[in-house]
Amino acid sequence: MARNKEKLVLLLDVGPSMHSVLTEVEKVCSMLVEKKLIYSKNDEMGVVVVGTEETNNDLKKEVGGYDNIVVLQDIKVVDGDLIDTLQKLPRGTVNGDFLDAIVVGMDMLIKRYKDIYKGKKRLCLITNAIHPIKDSLEGSKEDQVRTIAVQMTAQGMKMESLVVRGSLGQGANKRIMDENDRLLSIFSEETRTRTVYVDSPISLLGALKTRRVTPVTVFRGDLEVSPKMKIKVWVYKKTQEERFPTLKKYSEKAPSTNKFATHQVKLDYEYKSIDDSSKVVPPEQRIKGYRYGPQVVPISPAEWDAVKFKPEKGIKLLGFTDASNIIRHYYMKDVYLFIAEPGNTRAILAVSSIARAMKEMNKVAILRCVWRQGQQNVVVGVLTPNISQNDRIPDSFYFNVLPFVEDVREYQFPSFNSLPASLQPNEQQQKAADEFVQRLDLAPSGKEEMLLPDFTPNPVLERFYRHLELKSRQPDAAVPPIDDTLKRITEPDPNLFSENKSVTDALRKHFELKENPKLKKSARRLLREKPSSSNEEDVNADVSDAQTVSSIEKPPGVGIEKIGDLTPVQDFEAIMSRRDSSDWVRTAIMEMRDKILDLLSDPHKEDNHLKAVECIAALREGCILEQEPEPYNNLMRYIYRYCQEKGMSSFSQLLVARELTLISKSESANRFHAPMFFECLLLSLLLDAI
Repeated sequence: MARNKEKLVLLLDVGPSMHSVLTEVEKVCSMLVEKKLIYSKNDEMGVVVVGTEETNNDLKKEVGGYDNIVVLQDIKVVDGDLIDTLQKLPRGTVNGDFLDAIVVGMDMLIKRYKDIYKGKKRLCLITNAIHPIKDSLEGSKEDQVRTIAVQMTAQGMKMESLVVRGSLGQGANKRIMDENDRLLSIFSEETRTRTVYVDSPISLLGALKTRRVTPVTVFRGDLEVSPKMKIKVWVYKKTQEERFPTLKKYSEKAPSTNKFATHQVKLDYEYKSIDDSSKVVPPEQRIKGYRYGPQVVPISPAEWDAVKFKPEKGIKLLGFTDASNIIRHYYMKDVYLFIAEPGNTRAILAVSSIARAMKEMNKVAILRCVWRQGQQNVVVGVLTPNISQNDRIPDSFYFNVLPFVEDVREYQFPSFNSLPASLQPNEQQQKAADEFVQRLDLAPSGKEEMLLPDFTPNPVLERFYRHLELKSRQPDAAVPPIDDTLKRITEPDPNLFSENKSVTDALRKHFELKENPKLKKSARRLLREKPSSSNEEDVNADVSDAQTVSSIEKPPGVGIEKIGDLTPVQDFEAIMSRRDSSDWVRTAIMEMRDKILDLLSDPHKEDNHLKAVECIAALREGCILEQEPEPYNNLMRYIYRYCQEKGMSSFSQLLVARELTLISKSESANRFHAPMFFECLLLSLLLDAI
């Protein structure tokens, strides 16, 4: 909709002192347009550069002054040409006046939109602010800035100022920089202006928010502190993971002469009867089916609706606890912001009083939340007070989702103290490791933190958008090499390692690396080399090792149709998991039965006993899952008779050790139950064979 369009004017300082970072400015501004083409293609933008030898703007022609400012692009709907303009910014030769550039940008927005679209007009200034601005003809510079700020507020304009300092500020006049910083702070105080100071190309890349998401409430209603006390609150998402854009299919079937073609691909599905392929089944005659083993169980929407959990919408306070009782790494998902209902004085006072009391007592609150009616899950989380430092902004709360018991993953690792003394680090090794970690700290004391979360973009997404823009212009273009700025995010900082070379050398000296060769052995060779043993642990260890080697030599394949000799258990599981036909379950069971019998009848049967036991165990588990007990029970009866005839006491011993009895009634509800004495008879005869 037109009222949701943003009107943005970029004010870019291209003077000589900015030349070293203009390449990064081109990248971040181009990325801004690229994202708008995807998410906000109706937005409008203009570009103004300051610090050029030439002058080209309307105010110069109308009232004079405003020198060294060029309107590089008038305000228009974002397109690919705008990207070309931003990727080829001119290199200025004079020091410009950023305050004049702000006035020129405001003039462009006022003339284009007059007093409409309030709240959707924005200026974005990128400069180092190290050069003096011209003196005002009337009053002081501060008075001039306040006059501009009043006009900016009246027109409903916002401004974002990115001040690039770092190495650019070295050698500059500190008095002038402090004066400019003071003038920019007036904008922040008098208008809706956000001023950010950056000192590196990485920070510049992340400081400019290239995509703006309009905040939307996830809940509006009562925070129930008690049955007699309820506070009106609004809940917003404070943070949200930025994901890849949803890509759609594109059709080239539309005529090239049709300017209004959407090129969208529309998919229509038809469900036809198995008995009559020409008959289309209407929606009212269709019902969803869900697989349960080899069967498909139909469940109607009415049945689903009857068993759904339907909690009532609302937020309830469960209680308070010490902040130390909530472990930080238990926080899940996104962060939410609780604020009092805007304009409700009583709600604002209630939220503020509770938040300040919680802060003073170091307490947090536990809430039960159902954001909307019909939501099928309940959220339990912790409410943390957020005390405002600005008198014009009321206090609020942060809300983090907590896990249920099933969601908690406690990973226990053995202590180094349990290792033998020969494997524990000595004093010199411990000291070298500690110093290595301390020197590679991203936030060293006395220095600026590296890779600040607020100013570090996602390198994967940045690379994706740049490649997407390239492919839109050159469909056959290859993937370009990774950008140097993104390399600084994804790869170790070479300067940091060069400065600490002595530390890394010391670490390398104290920790000698030795090659640990491991020879791959086939499963059959591994089983032959291991001594036979009746101990259950030894048997299980041998089989486990054999399966490990087999899994390395033969990764699980796709579309397996026959059980092989090397990894029969994995092949059996792969066939059982296939769902493109109901015959695969029967095929897998028959194949495994034949494989077990082949292993028992092989001349080298002593070497195959372990593998046969594993196959029997896999077959038993598969038959229970698929509710097909009879093939397994029939096979076990046959094996019992076969062992009696051949005198295979060692194999009987393995079966008893693994407790591979018949499938019982409790294990399979659909089993055609054989008399219980079959199981007892098998077990007793096997024990007699021992």
